[in-house]
Amino acid sequence: MAAVMPEISTAPPGAAARGFPRPPASIVPLAGLPIVGVVIAFLIVSIAGNWLWALEFYHVAGGGLWTAIDLFVGLVIGPILGRLSVQARAEFSAWFMPKMLLIMPTLVTMTLGSGFQLARHLGYLDASYPRHAWVVASFILVGAMAVIALGILEPANLAVLLEMRKPQPNGELIGRLMRRFVYTAGITGVMQVGTLIIMTRIAT
Repeated sequence: MAAVMPEISTAPPGAAARGFPRPPASIVPLAGLPIVGVVIAFLIVSIAGNWLWALEFYHVAGGGLWTAIDLFVGLVIGPILGRLSVQARAEFSAWFMPKMLLIMPTLVTMTLGSGFQLARHLGYLDASYPRHAWVVASFILVGAMAVIALGILEPANLAVLLEMRKPQPNGELIGRLMRRFVYTAGITGVMQVGTLIIMTRIAT
């Protein structure tokens, strides 16, 4: 890796562009925006109408996918990326990160929006609820995960994409940002397992 970096830093812009493939023309995959719009619109309708089944579906599906993606990225993708060359990491990131820029905020919104509405609808927010302490613990844990996802994961994701658009991308910086992304995803994945334990405790 060390032998490659001087080559990148001293090469002309055209060579740098060939060494580091750029992300697609738009950082956010435009083809995915209508899907996200439909998902969020139906979530809003479900919350407004207190549709219990739809809220349950959003919460279970959103939480399950959020957990699975975090664990997969942190425990599977992370170790693989650590063994790739800088150029290979950049090529992977060019196609992977734009999709994550849409997927993760959507899943977080699905899970949190439907979960809060379910808790309100089913009376879990009342202090008299027998397992109210478990509900509070879940809110704290999920809130922390949301802050991590939107405050660390997504900024690191966006920073990678912006760096790769420069005439001479900094391979070391991209590598550090990718490591931050996958490690943080792994941490939130483990936290998600804790949330699943709390959720099953509430359900029983």
